[in-house]
Amino acid sequence: MSSRTDPAPAIAQTLDRIHFDLTTLRLFEATAELGAVTKAAERIFLAPAAASRRIQEFEAQFGIPLFERLPHGMALTDAGRALLAHVRSMMHSVARMQDDATAFRQGNMGVVRLAACTSAVLQFLAQDIRRCQDEHPGIKIDLLEANSQGVVEAVTRGVAFIGIYESTLGGTMLPTQPYRQDRLVLAVPHGHALARKQRATLEDILPHEVIGLSEGAALSLALGRLAAQSGQVLHMRVMVRSFHSMAAMIAQGIGIGLMPDKVADLLVGDDRFKTLPVEGEWATRRFVLCHQPAPAMSVSGMAVAAMLAAPASKTGKAGKGARPGKASRPVSQNAKPASAK
Repeated sequence: MSSRTDPAPAIAQTLDRIHFDLTTLRLFEATAELGAVTKAAERIFLAPAAASRRIQEFEAQFGIPLFERLPHGMALTDAGRALLAHVRSMMHSVARMQDDATAFRQGNMGVVRLAACTSAVLQFLAQDIRRCQDEHPGIKIDLLEANSQGVVEAVTRGVAFIGIYESTLGGTMLPTQPYRQDRLVLAVPHGHALARKQRATLEDILPHEVIGLSEGAALSLALGRLAAQSGQVLHMRVMVRSFHSMAAMIAQGIGIGLMPDKVADLLVGDDRFKTLPVEGEWATRRFVLCHQPAPAMSVSGMAVAAMLAAPASKTGKAGKGARPGKASRPVSQNAKPASAK
């Protein structure tokens, strides 16, 4: 049997002998287009002698003539024409690489990790992410859905650049800006005692079994604080991870539940339960956008943070000191809890 020789070492040795820079490639391309090394040298600002030496060294590396030397200029050989196609492809790749680097530097490209609470994801973020894709098509948003407590932890630990959480969670040392707000409604099963009412108060809610969201959810934490402030006990034996699960429990008559009005609109299409407006300022919830300190933020991250903050500014919900689209200049260093009256 004849033994086969592995070509890999020979190919590696050949590649090791090939050394050239972008100036040489530009010179080769210009010489091919202009038919004279002196004219090519003038185009790329090289001395004619240095340009001639570069062309000779370029040919020597491949071991073949790339140009025919004619009395009145230079013409590509067949090998030269083949290599010219590769050179142009390489120059195009370099130009693309430079464009991409510029885009990253200017914030037009990148990957931005965004953590957001479920309420914000369901009500606002789908539209905002679509708008971000339209304005910054080169930026990819990696969305992490968590409860409000998990959102702040993710940004604090550097797992996410930007976070959106519900303000009653409390303060944070992260830079913050106002984001959006929603209004809670009470969902009750048909036939429930509260279903006959037109509106609900905190005093109406607390005597009943409430379906809560999982541990760390701002809504459940806020309701617990309100119950404690009023000297009552919160009955919350069943806790679920999503509003869809809450809706299923309510539909089966297991309890009642609080959810944002826009979320309720998505879930009550089949008339599984009734929703009631909730009285009191506490039923208006404010969402906060936080992000890592500016030195730790990428340019693309700052661009996304500015875009997400813009709707709150445009609708007049930004607090004093808010600057539209300036995510690097936070409204405050600590998010203030919303009033729980």
